[in-house]
Amino acid sequence: MLRRTLLTMSRSTKVRRLVETAPVSRSVVHRFVAGATAEEAVAATRSLLDTGRLVSLDHLGEDTVERGQAEATRDAYLTLLKLLAEDGLTAGAEVSVKLSAVGQALAGDGERFALDNAYAVCEAAQAAGTAVTIDMEDHTTTDSTLGILRELRRDFPDTGAVVQSYLHRTEADCRDLAHAGSRVRLCKGAYKEPASVAFQSKQDVDRSYVRCLKVLLAGRGYPMVATHDPRLIAIAGDLVRRNARKQGSYEYQMLYGIRPHEQERLAAAGEKMRVYVPYGDEWYGYLVRRMAEKPANLAFFLRAVATKG
Repeated sequence: MLRRTLLTMSRSTKVRRLVETAPVSRSVVHRFVAGATAEEAVAATRSLLDTGRLVSLDHLGEDTVERGQAEATRDAYLTLLKLLAEDGLTAGAEVSVKLSAVGQALAGDGERFALDNAYAVCEAAQAAGTAVTIDMEDHTTTDSTLGILRELRRDFPDTGAVVQSYLHRTEADCRDLAHAGSRVRLCKGAYKEPASVAFQSKQDVDRSYVRCLKVLLAGRGYPMVATHDPRLIAIAGDLVRRNARKQGSYEYQMLYGIRPHEQERLAAAGEKMRVYVPYGDEWYGYLVRRMAEKPANLAFFLRAVATKG
């Protein structure tokens, strides 16, 4: 019930205004968001790379309804990639792009517009010596997102896919994507979805996650295991050994600000450990979905409000 309430909040304009204007909010959100500017994102990237971790950067923003806004998001990625290349950081840092942020939901030719903008970002990433992962959003965009991914992979075969274990379809999607050269991030999913398309209980989502892990780690692609759950990390390790996977043929991923000591432990053990680093002003929806994923995140936010408010 709490998770459903929080996910509803993530779409509420009224609640968003209240949270964004609260004096404590911006200081609290810095635990989960690297900053507002590309320069701050680059600084956070440098710090993480210095600890042996890798990075995937997300310029926050979604549900774009104006072409100018979508173009501004595209240009923000181009600026970020330029700064990363100038600082020599692209060997360890990639970018993640939400297609809704670059125009997917625009009326008329939104899908084509999003493809063109994502293509420009992929082109800049390739020139900078890195790659792009296309984030997955709510289930109504899944087919469109996978279709755009296929188009991008024609010219940029290292473009990463994302699948979400809470969707009923995802095990089949994993089978389609687990081919040589295919980078696939497996996460649980963080949107409010109906029972007709998504598992509703944590146990069912976790079981689906393990089934999908088995497919990806037995396949020929490059799995990206995105979870903070100690049990699922242990299961992933067992499946790595069972499938005789070598370190470097897969990676773990976690969110910026969550379980940093575990991130460092995995990196110190020789694992590829990538941190998903969001930045920018459009942090509200991202923050609320993080609280929905893990009650401890909500407790952290409420403690900060009680202390500083």
